[in-house]
Amino acid sequence: MTTGSLVVADEVVAALAESRPVVALESTIFSTLGLPSPANAEALARCTAVIRANGAVPAVTAVIDGVARVGLDAGEEQRIHAGSRKVANRDLPVAIAQRWDFGATTVSASLVLAARVGVTVFATGGIGGVHRGAERTGDISADLGAIAAHPVVTVCAGAKAFLDLPRTLEHLEMLGIPVVGYSTDTFPGFWMRSTNLPLAHRVNSTREAAAVAQAAWDLGYGGGVLVAVPVPESEALPAAVVARAVADAEAEAARSGVTGPAVTPFVLARVADATQGRSLPANLALAEHNAGVAAGIAAALCALV
Repeated sequence: MTTGSLVVADEVVAALAESRPVVALESTIFSTLGLPSPANAEALARCTAVIRANGAVPAVTAVIDGVARVGLDAGEEQRIHAGSRKVANRDLPVAIAQRWDFGATTVSASLVLAARVGVTVFATGGIGGVHRGAERTGDISADLGAIAAHPVVTVCAGAKAFLDLPRTLEHLEMLGIPVVGYSTDTFPGFWMRSTNLPLAHRVNSTREAAAVAQAAWDLGYGGGVLVAVPVPESEALPAAVVARAVADAEAEAARSGVTGPAVTPFVLARVADATQGRSLPANLALAEHNAGVAAGIAAALCALV
């Protein structure tokens, strides 16, 4: 599928035409905005490998040379790894019209592109959410509205740990987004397996998660489903360690005047330093694990059709 502003990789087109599973991926996590080099390249390799190992086709989204992309061509990974400009859903039309050299898609932009071409499962690390102090600033990630607006299953390790997680869950409920814990009764906290915030619903298999999504769409629900997957236990960080590191990083960001989209990479880098690098293996592990779960859900959805 090719238009002037959107190109879908041949492999993705063929898989969709043959009703084979496809998993969309954002590109921010694989750029310098998400993880430092060479961890970003390792993350992409691990995520695409586990998706293929589970019988699905990976479809990385991005804007390259002013064209929105769903799926990469051979050799384009280096464009992703070197990318340093984010594209959220609001930015997509501008990035295309102004022919940006490169744009690393966030969750919200990836969901727009996935839904546009008929990909129904998307994997990421952690979603954005309600920022602390949002009652004053109004700072709520576009990710939440995009999940509500597009019929795509989003598989994540909860929301990023430096957000206001109780309010993020409340906002998800307000938007009417079904949130299900994958083999958990509590909301994961990115590097932490649990935030101790209870979830109303739980599934214990990819088939159950797919059935929830299919039931929603059969009922005419036009939005997505959020599947929250805990980070693998072997790489999880203790909640107290995360809380202390995040608090210190946020205080430093405030002193340094870091605001808006710059906050996420700033805090991630400071938390990595504060945990002696332990957050980096956790990031890699949760991204890979989420991608594998997403591939299973995509395969189960294909089996239901």
